[in-house]
Amino acid sequence: MAKATDQTKDDKLSTAILDQKKRPNRLLIEDSLNDDNSVVALSQQKMDELQLFRGDTVTLKGKKRRETICIVLADDACPND
Repeated sequence: MAKATDQTKDDKLSTAILDQKKRPNRLLIEDSLNDDNSVVALSQQKMDELQLFRGDTVTLKGKKRRETICIVLADDACPND
């Protein structure tokens, strides 16, 4: 019995890297129209979902663990995704 449990545990560990992680607050970044890198534009619906208000500060974390602090602004042209 112990070998069967160990086998399934090993299978889960070996395929864990292939599984997509759940990231409910993952947002995509697009080029901005202005040259201000310290502003994040979100739809009002997404701001309500994340409980953010206009002017709040947020920390963005990149793939290489770099962090940037930005100010949140509402933009009706942004999608709700």
